[in-house]
Amino acid sequence: MRIKSVETMQADAGWRIFSYLKVTTDDGIVGWSEFNESFGSTGLSDVIKGLSPVLIGRDPRRFEQVTAHLHVLTRQSRGGLNQQAIAAIENALLDITGKAYGVPVCALFGGPVRDRIPVYWSHCGTYRVRSAALMGVPPIKSYDDLARHTAEVKALGYRALKTNILPFANGTLNSFTPGFGRTPGWPELNWDQALTRGVTDQLMAIRGAIGPDMGLMLDINFHFKTDGFRRVADAVAPANLTWLEIDTHDAPSLALIRRDAPCPIASCETLHGRREFKPFLENYAQDVAIVDVVWNGLAESLKIAAMADVYEVNVAPHNFYGHLCSMISAHFSAAVPNFRIMEIDIDSAPWRDEFYTSVPVIENGELVMPTAPGWGIDVNEAAVRARPPKA
Repeated sequence: MRIKSVETMQADAGWRIFSYLKVTTDDGIVGWSEFNESFGSTGLSDVIKGLSPVLIGRDPRRFEQVTAHLHVLTRQSRGGLNQQAIAAIENALLDITGKAYGVPVCALFGGPVRDRIPVYWSHCGTYRVRSAALMGVPPIKSYDDLARHTAEVKALGYRALKTNILPFANGTLNSFTPGFGRTPGWPELNWDQALTRGVTDQLMAIRGAIGPDMGLMLDINFHFKTDGFRRVADAVAPANLTWLEIDTHDAPSLALIRRDAPCPIASCETLHGRREFKPFLENYAQDVAIVDVVWNGLAESLKIAAMADVYEVNVAPHNFYGHLCSMISAHFSAAVPNFRIMEIDIDSAPWRDEFYTSVPVIENGELVMPTAPGWGIDVNEAAVRARPPKA
């Protein structure tokens, strides 16, 4: 079996773009992976195309050898887009390998440890504040609206949810993303009393709606410097969070925040490879290590999880993409012993399901692992090509 062709394709997914990699072998097996270049990874498709000639004629089942060679070839520019491109290739080769051997991908790594994956509803309320019209759902304009929505999420059987900071101003709720340059506040990333007071009000409205036992997380991304992260940590104390999720590339600063925080700290979703996780684990900087399996590749992600286990740290996949990404993250969640809970976006563009031959099955807040070979899901190529990205 040899790799015959490599192709990338993209589709309009509302407020973002979904991107796919198709690797075809000389005997007709197609391996799929999904990657993301909508959020800080512009040009990733071109990087994959640049690496593709190295793949032609190789045995895809020797995925460890192929990815090791790609890492050697890109060593002088390690991480970043090169790592994400290698991850997309690795994940497509794993799909081929599972299909060639007639087993789910997680079986290639000794799994599954578990057949049902606990998931949490991510970006709860966040997308409905800014994109309700596109999704065809009622907009969320107040903390009362947010409370009603989170109560509905609980009624659907989900046992945990995660939201983002949604300040109330000018009579409505608003997005808050200064760390990504999309709302005012960058590059300073300062905090103020009104903002932290609003964080408390928002979380307590949710806690009142979902009760004391349902899991509740808040993701504040890169939106503050260390002092702001610490002030937000003070503000979330009454809500009894499952975790406060913080993005920072300074492990000692995160360890400082964790030392004084009134709740567990989750982090690391933007890190590439074991080398970048190493200082965070050595500094005991987080309670939960967030691993992006789409950025790192499943094989590398499992190595990261094994390293985290040595430090008594459980892992959770970063997963806010399309359904194929969800299944890739689910195979990671099924295979690792030190698993916490899996992120998943329920809200999305209403045509998202069209891009796949099947969709994840979620029962009582748990994703049911498929038993089909490979990822257990394929891309509907015709549907993807029918919705090209908008300019």
